[in-house]
Amino acid sequence: MTLTQRFNPFRALASLILSALAAVGINAPVAAEPLTFSGGPDGSTFQSFSEGIASRLSSSMEGVDVSSLSSAGSVENLRRVDARDADFGIVYAGDIYLGMQGKLDNDPRRYRNVRAVAYLYGAPAHLIVRDGSGITDVAQLAGKKVAVGAVGSGAAASARRFFEGVGLWDKIEPQYIGNNQGAAALGESRIDALWVFAGFPNESVNQAANSNRIRLLQLNEAAEKGTLFHDHPYYATVIIPAGTYPGVDYDVVTIQDSALWVAGPHMDKDRVYQLTGSIYSPEGLAYLHQVHDAARAMTMASGLNGVVNKVHEGAARFWTENGLTLTQSQK
Repeated sequence: MTLTQRFNPFRALASLILSALAAVGINAPVAAEPLTFSGGPDGSTFQSFSEGIASRLSSSMEGVDVSSLSSAGSVENLRRVDARDADFGIVYAGDIYLGMQGKLDNDPRRYRNVRAVAYLYGAPAHLIVRDGSGITDVAQLAGKKVAVGAVGSGAAASARRFFEGVGLWDKIEPQYIGNNQGAAALGESRIDALWVFAGFPNESVNQAANSNRIRLLQLNEAAEKGTLFHDHPYYATVIIPAGTYPGVDYDVVTIQDSALWVAGPHMDKDRVYQLTGSIYSPEGLAYLHQVHDAARAMTMASGLNGVVNKVHEGAARFWTENGLTLTQSQK
């Protein structure tokens, strides 16, 4: 033990002051519990949600002080929460599922110390073709050029999972270009279809719609007929409403990965119950709706959408009290 550890004059002075205050009946304020919430890069949707949730919890809950941390995104948040370097974070359901099994890219470690708290919003798949191309069904893309995203991107990985799941990956000609390049290539008829995996409305899809009349293909039916939902159970069904994009005057039933609020199992169950209730109160949801449009996906009914891992005990109590039933994988 060092000399500093044996005797800290400032700590000793503080202790004497607190003892003196207590002797005359004055109780010092209880320090708020410091908690950390791992988000994403500056300006990202992840970081907007992280900052919004941290701010709401710190202002609405007595005894907690939640700080938002920037990060590289989903996988880093998974690692931080698993290692207790963060108390909360935002992680895609797919990364949790693969991480639990040691199947993340170039990372065989199994991340099992992460619990779901709630669904926040989805990243839906858009599969866009030109309206006059004659392509109205996913199966018609056999032999066609499809822009799937840059090499190594999450979009390209999701495209491969989808097309493998519907038996088309070895039949299409994947073009590894980003969304903006893909929108331009579609407009110039250099490709036949464009895959975009992102929240809606999406700028690249709007770009494509503003240069040509477009059609968004229905993906959920093809996914249900194939093996996607069996092989990748973290994907969920979602509807892109009619009118979201110019000229697309019909609902598009598609698939999505889900951005989840997660917590470490070290977090007290009563505390997590209280924090979940604060965010999902009418006031909490109204606040987050102002933070980011994607938060409008947060409802009591959608609270466990896309969750394929264990739900934190405190959150599980909140959701069951509000009418949701946990699946076997969520228990």
